[in-house]
Amino acid sequence: MTDTEAVDMAGERDEVVRLLEALGTGAYLADEQGRITGVNARAEELLGRSVGELVGRDAHDLLHRDRRGERLPRTRCRIREAGAAGRTAQGADAWMERGDGSVLPVAWLATPCGPGDPPTATLVLLHPRHEAPPPPPFSELARLALLAETTTTLTSTLDVDEALHRLVGLVVPRLADWAVVDLITERDEVWRSAVVHAENGLLVHREELQGPMPPVPQESSMPLSRALRGVASGLAGPETYQGPPDSGIAVEQRRLFDATGMHSAAIAPIRGAGEVLGALTLGRSEQPEPFTEADIGLLEDITRRAGLALANARLYQRQRKVAETMQRHLLPQLPTVPGLDMTARYLPAPDASHVGGDWYDAFTLADGATALAIGDVVGHDLDAAAGMAQLRNMLRAYAWAEQGPPSRVVEWLDRASLHIAEVSMATMAFGRMTVAGDGHWELSWTNAGHPPPLLVTHDGVARYLTEGHGVLLGIEAHERRSDATVALPPGSTLVLYTDGLIESPGHSIDEGLHRLRRHAASLAHRRLESFTDQLLRRARPPGNEDDVALLAVRVPD
Repeated sequence: MTDTEAVDMAGERDEVVRLLEALGTGAYLADEQGRITGVNARAEELLGRSVGELVGRDAHDLLHRDRRGERLPRTRCRIREAGAAGRTAQGADAWMERGDGSVLPVAWLATPCGPGDPPTATLVLLHPRHEAPPPPPFSELARLALLAETTTTLTSTLDVDEALHRLVGLVVPRLADWAVVDLITERDEVWRSAVVHAENGLLVHREELQGPMPPVPQESSMPLSRALRGVASGLAGPETYQGPPDSGIAVEQRRLFDATGMHSAAIAPIRGAGEVLGALTLGRSEQPEPFTEADIGLLEDITRRAGLALANARLYQRQRKVAETMQRHLLPQLPTVPGLDMTARYLPAPDASHVGGDWYDAFTLADGATALAIGDVVGHDLDAAAGMAQLRNMLRAYAWAEQGPPSRVVEWLDRASLHIAEVSMATMAFGRMTVAGDGHWELSWTNAGHPPPLLVTHDGVARYLTEGHGVLLGIEAHERRSDATVALPPGSTLVLYTDGLIESPGHSIDEGLHRLRRHAASLAHRRLESFTDQLLRRARPPGNEDDVALLAVRVPD
């Protein structure tokens, strides 16, 4: 380098320093590689470093930190990202390491600067900011209020997924920035059911971190493994899982800490009645205060209440599954009848307590007639499902043995159900379909307190078959039941259904009947499978809380 070039470079540095001093706030200039090429006196003061300690050093490696004072990964540093991209950016979320090792919170602005197009340097302005003091520890009153809210919120639902959603909403962001729920399934497998982060006041589910987990190791001393075995609660941090992993769960935990940036976590078992259901992990990434042993007691109080709520929800859903499975296996396969098109649907109630009573049946009788039945046993539980099976089997037996009209069969069934079947009351419509002498199909039926069958012609004329109506089964009525008969027009569709298709809170039965008739008429030209599916989708009322059984039969055109 010649003397002239050296003098020119010294002059440029002096000019840069004069410009930086004129800014009135802390500032430094960095080149394309991120090395500091100039700094003003205010920046020296803020950073507690001299010019000699700053110029020529990589700004990111020397200065940029997270709120805990740890080195910030380059991929997460917005200041470095702005410089590398040659664009202007700003923020109030940076921390700079001072010469004495302390961390200075700053607001910042980074912008391209210098000659050339595009500019080859980046100007970074720094302004100290005052962070809010850490929140005070939970008072005893606040603790009791949170536990009362937890009890009320979690016990008011019997849906496992909803209970988990409410649980994480109670603790994030009130106690933590992150909530992680690991549940043990009925097959003793671990499933990471929720990884939730508070972002701008909203709960964001990190689905890429959720899913199946490795088995629980029986000898592991790691915090999550101990919690999932129900041994103890504990504290954890990124350093907990940095050594050689002792299990697959340890590998997943390291991945969790790396992906979330959590610097502190508290983990507690979720216990039900005599079993461990899972574990709840609370993590902090933005909140600077680490969890301490003093936080464990509150966390365990929360998980104890969560465990009771989840155990109840699981028991309830298990009952629902048993009832649904039982009912689906009890509902029959439809017979194949030459000339007839027949299909059926069963939709369980959204609430487990409303499963069990609705049923349908169709079978061929000894004289060649086709028997059709639809019914609803009073009650919505396993007892109703069992009673439905008894009633249906008795009906089949009486209908096969009693070669009489439908009313006669139902009278026998009514008397028997009072003494043999474990059914308190039930509604039912029962009919026989036969071919008349002129080749047309006929339906003879009787109705025991059930919603009337619906007949839809091929031309879209729909009417309810309200004749043959009598009282429901199980009330010891002494009057004789009546029959009704109707000719089924070619191509017409007969619809038998239960009250879940027409009843809902806030709507009258007449409204439901009107809605069902309109939709059935509009679907008259659909193939029977499509007719049935669309009728269920369109006619089932909003807010329906009951199960629905539907049997549809179409006579030949």
